[in-house]
Amino acid sequence: GRYSMLPRHVQRLGRDWITHWNGCQILAFNSQVSSCMRWAGHYPPWASFPLPISADFSANWRFPPFLGPLRQFQNSNWRLDNYTQSCCFHLPNPSMKSEGEEPLTKKRRLSGQDDTSTPEQETNLSNQKEVSCLSVAQNEEKHGSKKGTIKRHWEYFCQESKTMKIAKNKGSNQSSTGSQATFDFTVMSYNILSQNLLEDNSHLYKHCRQRLLFWTYRFPNILQEIKELDADVLCLQEVQEDHYRTEIKSSLESLGYHCEYKMRTGRKPDGCAICFKTSKFSLISSNPVEFFRRDIPLLDRDNVGLVVLLQPRFHCKANAAICIANTHLLYNPRRGDIKLTQLAMLLAEIASVAPQKDGSFCPIILCGDFNSVPGSPLYRFIKEGKLNYEGLAIGKVSGQEQYPRGQRILSIPIWPKKLGISQNCVYEINKRKQQKEENAGENLEAAKPDNTQEIVIASEKLSSKLRHHFKLSSVYSHYFPETGTPEVTTCHSRSAVTVDYIFYSAANDDTAAQPGAEDSFCGGLKLLGRLALLTEKDLWTVNGLPNENNSSDHLPLLAEFRLIER
Repeated sequence: GRYSMLPRHVQRLGRDWITHWNGCQILAFNSQVSSCMRWAGHYPPWASFPLPISADFSANWRFPPFLGPLRQFQNSNWRLDNYTQSCCFHLPNPSMKSEGEEPLTKKRRLSGQDDTSTPEQETNLSNQKEVSCLSVAQNEEKHGSKKGTIKRHWEYFCQESKTMKIAKNKGSNQSSTGSQATFDFTVMSYNILSQNLLEDNSHLYKHCRQRLLFWTYRFPNILQEIKELDADVLCLQEVQEDHYRTEIKSSLESLGYHCEYKMRTGRKPDGCAICFKTSKFSLISSNPVEFFRRDIPLLDRDNVGLVVLLQPRFHCKANAAICIANTHLLYNPRRGDIKLTQLAMLLAEIASVAPQKDGSFCPIILCGDFNSVPGSPLYRFIKEGKLNYEGLAIGKVSGQEQYPRGQRILSIPIWPKKLGISQNCVYEINKRKQQKEENAGENLEAAKPDNTQEIVIASEKLSSKLRHHFKLSSVYSHYFPETGTPEVTTCHSRSAVTVDYIFYSAANDDTAAQPGAEDSFCGGLKLLGRLALLTEKDLWTVNGLPNENNSSDHLPLLAEFRLIER
């Protein structure tokens, strides 16, 4: 080469630390090279081309010890005073899978490749690196907003809601007569990405810089998001138990939340949490739901749900209540039978918690990661309250795969009778009790023969129609009306889709509710506004999820409701 007379270790240093201009485009940049990098005016005599200089590199770089005697470096005119603050170049790190933003077509092309690093390599990173990442996060927070932020705007369905929110942002007093007559509150659904699951599925985050994936970097971001959005009720999924116990619970309690938590029943150490502001609600009951059943082979997965009954404070009706449910259904796209059964178990628990004294249901909000896309049979069942699954392939239930691999047809019935849940998604034991009460006092002549009862039970068993009693609407419409582009709630190296939802029981006068959402409840909920979602294209402008500002692979969903009494 041109400098073949230099010592071999100096040549190796040049190869390792210098990035050739022709190879610059494959490195990670948060914007175009011309806008985010500036060449230093001076460079060492052994470099045949200019060096890209980093702002944080200037503060920490020192000559390696073995170069001390080389006067060539000490006397060179290479100076580190031409650095630009906007530079975002990073030296290659052998522990990073990839850096920065890549073209979307390249991401999709690479998404089929196996990740060469093992979970053990990911988890054995040094504590020193984690502390470094934490200090970087704190330093960036101290010096203002981070790069690559996408603003999400608030969509209003009620002019009064917009006026109230503006007044709230200005800090005005809301103890007016009008606000006392209504009860408005906000609900967030957020899959915060368990650190354990992140490390077990590192192939989904090849596009991320390694430092952004440490929990010490991620948690301050997640907590800051929760603070800024300031929801009255939080429905969180993938809440890791040790993190919940050591820092999440205490951090949320310091913000005025009371927390209820249900951990998964298997080896995965995460679960679901529902947290509410004690200034807005008091807890009536908390009801965890375990989807694993040892005596039923179908239910061999450890997913869980959580149902709470909350009483609003400062409300005119003393017995008003709101039922909040949160879940994270099974991911496996080829096991639609398990997904539907888990959903039926959750709906049965809601049906046992939500009834009021007059026989109607209190308003219901159903949140979570359902691992199903809009328009899928599972999604339609939630919204329409009915599903005929005869001839339906198990791989098509969730709609996650365009060409489903699960071709086996759903059995009729899907779950065995010993589960104790009917095809109407209610507990059989309650149904039998109700039947006994209705039949009490009837004459023996009107009683059905035993063989007829068996026939009725057998016909119900063979029914391929699922139903539930709730008329639910979705907060989000899932497509942008102007373009028809799909909304996205999760985005990583493998996919960008909607799988997270907030469903609610709509009041009759709710103009945002979908057609057919009738008021069969004790009043209902009116959707006042929602935090707009983004497109896949929007998210890849900030290198997908997670990124520097959004530390989960899901976006938080947020909606504002008004409690309407009958």
